[in-house]
Amino acid sequence: KITFVLIILTAFSFSFVSVNAKEIPVIVIAPSKTPQSISTVGTSVKVLDEQDLIGSKDFFLGDLLNNSVPGMNFFQTGGAGTQMGLQLRGLPKAYSTVYIDGVKKSDASTPKNDFYFDDILTGPISRVEILKGNQSSIYGSGAMGGTINIFSKKGSGDFKNNYSYSAGTNNTHNLGFSYGGSDETKDFYIGVERYQTDGISAMTHNDEKDAYKNHTFLTNYGYKISENLEFRGIYKFTDSKLHYDAVRSTFNQIDNSSHEKDSSATLNFTYKPIDKLKSNIIFSNAYMSRTSDNVVNQFYNVVLEQDYWSYRDTISLENNYKVNDNYNVVFGIEKEFEEMRYNPYDYKGAWGSPTDFKKGEEITSQYIDVQSKLNEKLFATFGARFDKHSQNLNEDSERISVAYLSDALGAKIKSSYGTGIKFPSLYEYYKSGNPDSLVAEHGESFDFGIEKSFSNIGFDVDLTFFQHRYEDTIEGWKAAGWTPKNVAGTVTTKGIDLISNFKPKKDLNFNLQYTYNNTYDGADFDDPDMGPGSAGDFHSSQMVRVPRHLLNFGINYNILNNMSVNWKTKWSDTARDYGNGNESNYTDVRLDSYLVNDFGLDFLYQNYRGYVSLSNVFDEKYSQALQFAAPERALNIGFKKLY
Repeated sequence: KITFVLIILTAFSFSFVSVNAKEIPVIVIAPSKTPQSISTVGTSVKVLDEQDLIGSKDFFLGDLLNNSVPGMNFFQTGGAGTQMGLQLRGLPKAYSTVYIDGVKKSDASTPKNDFYFDDILTGPISRVEILKGNQSSIYGSGAMGGTINIFSKKGSGDFKNNYSYSAGTNNTHNLGFSYGGSDETKDFYIGVERYQTDGISAMTHNDEKDAYKNHTFLTNYGYKISENLEFRGIYKFTDSKLHYDAVRSTFNQIDNSSHEKDSSATLNFTYKPIDKLKSNIIFSNAYMSRTSDNVVNQFYNVVLEQDYWSYRDTISLENNYKVNDNYNVVFGIEKEFEEMRYNPYDYKGAWGSPTDFKKGEEITSQYIDVQSKLNEKLFATFGARFDKHSQNLNEDSERISVAYLSDALGAKIKSSYGTGIKFPSLYEYYKSGNPDSLVAEHGESFDFGIEKSFSNIGFDVDLTFFQHRYEDTIEGWKAAGWTPKNVAGTVTTKGIDLISNFKPKKDLNFNLQYTYNNTYDGADFDDPDMGPGSAGDFHSSQMVRVPRHLLNFGINYNILNNMSVNWKTKWSDTARDYGNGNESNYTDVRLDSYLVNDFGLDFLYQNYRGYVSLSNVFDEKYSQALQFAAPERALNIGFKKLY
């Protein structure tokens, strides 16, 4: 009913107000790995620029995306530093790829090669571009739901220093320093940020606080060697420590802790031999390590040290050839080396002697993306990618997108269709018992949307319908003999994203974002062995932790030229989740809906921005994952020195 009303209201608005389509002065990079106007892009793109990040009161990027990006399902298993998952288009987090400065980020030692956002602070970031829908033709394996591209800060203008500080509830402190600038031949940026908090209890079954510390370092250097040759080197390192809880309430809650190190490095040489051609040779490295003093598992209340490592090295050649004003071609080759390693724990000889478990893989890829301007109003992009995996798997992915600037509607009409893949993770390969039996997961997606700006009344709207399906899902449930295998059943998601912004006058702004997700977890629901009492018992066919309805509403009012107040409300519908060891049969559960409200006050004084934020104003008690605690009411006060 909500969806029907929204569609009718949007259509009603279109029929009574008309303006000419206009060029949106926003340039994006992520859709085709080269700069292009967002008005010519047929893919759904959300951009958070440096002003959005400077104006944010969120310490962590995941929290900012949760509050700013429609169609993004968010969950966290406790307070700061605990696992923070982001899901695009109703798909599990493993089906969206994440890049930091062009370096692919994931943890190869996890079962699904996942990436979590819990250690990414907002301070070192200048820009984020979120692509929704299938992006495998450009970004390869795992990009079936979308791609998140994160860009770090770099020096600009006069060389200067900047700093920021915040303090708040739970003895929370965040301190940041940076220095940077640029001249005609070089730019340089170096920054460090330190975050710490006493935290909250990660689980709802105890009151023990789980502390967290994060040290993040970034350096970014660019040098113009000649008119045709440029160099850029970026290095980012995060060192974090966390105390957390065991899931089972009767287990040890005091001695669980982890120490994580996460680094990414890239060297980029840009060569422009002629005006029409630009080539980038990129070397990148990603490294993650986790050392945990952790309860062994759901059956044994024993704390043992466990070590995990993830490595990825990539070398790529990216080319951008501008044929003429109407055609541009992006093409490249890429070689990726990925490795996982861990020391299996041992308890009283139950699993034999601990050994150094180490496995690796290689992926060789070629891709091409053709951007065309068919006429003054119609733009189309076609892309294809070919991936060859060292496990004797050869896959291809395709995508086509169209953007049309309609004079009749005064709007941009956009649509895209794509196919995508996800190769089995290293964990799945070597836990399956028969790696040769596994094949890649396959998916396809389609979306159609319209963007319109009613400049005479200050109203913007973006409405998109999407649907996605994938099969050959790899699961390790009872039907698969408790080992990873491709299972029967098709997973589907479809729904609507609505983004609207209303600015009735200069000092007042309203925004409303709504997402409807209709998901079907065929990997579970079509399994004949998933009956009452089994680990796959379910309350509905929904995907796990994906609510059917998500609503964000915000107001910003400028009281004075240098002071503003803002209010944000988020409502999430009920969602399905897996059961855990606190129940006798591990049956699935329903997470309750929740309504969270945040208040903020911002003020400017010369080159400083100060703020006060009160999050979860009414102290809503809720969980985004079964029995994991969500942040309580918290007060934070801080300031930032502006450029």
